[in-house]
Amino acid sequence: MPEVTITLDSHDEELAVFGSRDQFLRQVRDAFGVKVVARHGEVRVEGETRKIEMARQVFEELRGWHRRRRTASAGDVADLIESRARPEIDDKGGFEIREGNKIVRARTEGQSRYLAALRDHELVFCIGPAGTGKTYLAVAMAVAELRKGRIKKIVLVRPAVEAGEHLGFLPGDLEAKINPYLRPLLDALHDLMDYDQIRRYMGNDLIEIAPLAYMRGRTLNDAVIILDEGQNATVPQMKMFLTRMGQNARIVVTGDTSQVDLPPETISGLADAVERLRDVPGIGIAKLDRSDIVRHPLVQAIVNAYEETEPARRAVPEPSASPADSDLPPEIGPPASE
Repeated sequence: MPEVTITLDSHDEELAVFGSRDQFLRQVRDAFGVKVVARHGEVRVEGETRKIEMARQVFEELRGWHRRRRTASAGDVADLIESRARPEIDDKGGFEIREGNKIVRARTEGQSRYLAALRDHELVFCIGPAGTGKTYLAVAMAVAELRKGRIKKIVLVRPAVEAGEHLGFLPGDLEAKINPYLRPLLDALHDLMDYDQIRRYMGNDLIEIAPLAYMRGRTLNDAVIILDEGQNATVPQMKMFLTRMGQNARIVVTGDTSQVDLPPETISGLADAVERLRDVPGIGIAKLDRSDIVRHPLVQAIVNAYEETEPARRAVPEPSASPADSDLPPEIGPPASE
């Protein structure tokens, strides 16, 4: 019978994973129908391969919470079990996010891999062309996490880089000045929440919008931080942004490395980060392509036409891909699209 063994590092970690009087072990056992044996600092799980993997993910998440000094309750474990046992499989075999009465569902295989990466990793890079859902799915995940109380804040960030036009001086306060740059993120929010909710959440500092330059010196805990248009961040800016990650924080960086608006010869921080960090455990990299475009059918035709007739402008080439896509973590798989 298939099995997996998890070795725990200390007695405190055992208590965090087992729960009071082994309550968490029993919850996982009963939910997934697996055999759980705990002894001598180890947890052995036996059963069907898929159910073993779901149980392992719950236990590893509890270990992660312990290391971040977060205490789990029986309700937290029930939520973890639900998120694994209900990877909301749709007719395409993908995951979905439930937000109130709204269901955000993967519409392509690439999006399904992207949602799996968002679920399983605390830092995710998503690269893909316009219309593939990169930003929308990240915002949907963040809103769902906020509603469930798993985080305390959503931070939406974007580089203030103009796409070929110079807008000049913009009147108003900070929010008014950066609104044009953050409009795509706000559009995604408006599709998931009503206007009054968004204003209330912003007023209570549950949702924050900020230009990338304003992130320096901050440490963000209990938050989902989304950097949109990451290809327009420089290498120093990307390093600065990624190091804002605090306890119980998740970061998502989205962008299209074929649409870099930085000055010539300036290296894109997104392409550079994917190259540098692709082998770091715990980081998810999802690549979307033209087949994942889910906007109006003409968008895919337009993207195809431009890619066939114009060389992509890239500040740095994307990581070379072997036939087996060896540059991607095995849990994410081959290229996908926004």
